[in-house]
Amino acid sequence: MAVDREQLQHILKKANQRARQQAKQSGASVYYIKDNKRIREDADGNKFEIIFDSQGKRTERKCFE
Repeated sequence: MAVDREQLQHILKKANQRARQQAKQSGASVYYIKDNKRIREDADGNKFEIIFDSQGKRTERKCFE
């Protein structure tokens, strides 16, 4: 069964919403990349940019959109 572009976008949007809902219910964070930045969004909706320094040490800072 072939799926057109609009159908595929709708399917992906629903899958994204479902994954976020399940993560929130379980208290897990969601990780993604936006504007070439690594983002962690916690179950409360707080967003943090993940940054690695030259030694590979990970730090996070609050994102303000």
